[in-house]
Amino acid sequence: MTSRETASEAETRKLPGGAPTSLWTDLRAALRGTNADYTRIPLKRAVFLLAVPMMLELVLESTFAVVDIFFVAKLGSSAVAAVGLTETYLFLLYSIAMGLAMAVTAIVARRVGEHRGDEAALSAVQAIAVAVLVSLPFAVVGIVWAQDLLRLMGADAWAVEHGYRYTQWMLGGNAVIMLLFVINAIFRGAGDAAAAMRVLWVANALNIVLDPILIFGLGPIPALGIEGAAIATNIGRGVGVLMQLWILVRGSEHLRICRACLRWHGATLMQIVHTSLGGIGQMIVSMTAWIFLMRILASVSTEAVAGATITIRIMMFTLMPAWGMSNAAATLVGQNLGAGEPERAEAAVWRIGWMNMAFTLAVSVAFFLLHDELVALFSDDLQVIAIGGEWLAILAYSYFVYGWWMVSVQAFNGAGDTMTPTWINLVFFWLIQIPLAWALALPLGWAHSGVFWGVFVSETAVGLFTLWLFSRGRWKTAKV
Repeated sequence: MTSRETASEAETRKLPGGAPTSLWTDLRAALRGTNADYTRIPLKRAVFLLAVPMMLELVLESTFAVVDIFFVAKLGSSAVAAVGLTETYLFLLYSIAMGLAMAVTAIVARRVGEHRGDEAALSAVQAIAVAVLVSLPFAVVGIVWAQDLLRLMGADAWAVEHGYRYTQWMLGGNAVIMLLFVINAIFRGAGDAAAAMRVLWVANALNIVLDPILIFGLGPIPALGIEGAAIATNIGRGVGVLMQLWILVRGSEHLRICRACLRWHGATLMQIVHTSLGGIGQMIVSMTAWIFLMRILASVSTEAVAGATITIRIMMFTLMPAWGMSNAAATLVGQNLGAGEPERAEAAVWRIGWMNMAFTLAVSVAFFLLHDELVALFSDDLQVIAIGGEWLAILAYSYFVYGWWMVSVQAFNGAGDTMTPTWINLVFFWLIQIPLAWALALPLGWAHSGVFWGVFVSETAVGLFTLWLFSRGRWKTAKV
């Protein structure tokens, strides 16, 4: 035992029988769930136990996104464009869901780090209530005005006439998306990453199975086309939410919703709302920036929208493991700040940051060498392949910056300082990215290439700046 290691810390590195832990035993613990105290066990093991299930959770989530667009692409580029344009509105919903999730993770992690489990459970209940309330207006707008929303985004005639049912299902059933985000954030904040992983495994596996059946039909089940993709998503995620609620009531490794917690608590609810405002703000800024970019691309051509939609799905697939590691950073920052260990919190971020950079560098090589081949897996339209492949090739030049950007942003969010990334996003996305992409694409005539290079410049700059700001350390004093 080192001079800085307590007897308790040394004990947590061993199994109940006293044998030292191994990679295999830690892997099993990560997948099954563990009640380890992440503020006391060796940092390397804490990162491993949290990062493995979070990475696997998001890998399957991104796998579904890729499989979904693979099947929809069989219906043509207009169908892919309808999905992409619908997702621009879903991005607004995601921004709220992810903003709430950031706040919930920070608050629950801080309470768990302070060993105040009852308050963590009470915060979880209030977060679920907020999620349900927020989802209602999105559902009404999506069901009633689906076709108008698609027209507003410049959809072609096929998307407006046939794709609107996809929009109705996705926006109308948005409550399951909201709850899936928020409740898994509760699990992550508590350190129950394995529970969040299992939920998404079930939800997305069900989506993947139902997708081809409902899109193309099977036996007595009719072919529902693009509408079938939305129905499959809602069924899969709905089952996932039911599973989440069951785990919360039954009790996970670090958190259990007791009967006394099932009440309205205004002070806690307002704390969640206040903390989430920064997270929602940063996500709305970045997501609305994407809406503007898609609108610019729609002015270029349907193929440009389809190529960008496929590329963003490939990006999601490759970035999800990095997001998983970044989520581990948020949990470790929140819990260690709660336990009064700010230096340990910072050390966790730097460790995960280097891991993320190594991973995204490897992905960059694949993008550079196989950009057209990757897009061709989802479309046989040569123009769509050329456009999507061009963006992947451009991304390859600075993809490693994304790894650092995600970790440093999650460090701020895990500490409860959600406003700093909001202001950063406002400057780099609204004041730099949108005007630059528009100017390059339309007045200067670069078309879709202008959008892609505008994204390259702005997001490389925002990643480097956010990392520099994190290194200054002011996030360590954030209060939640």
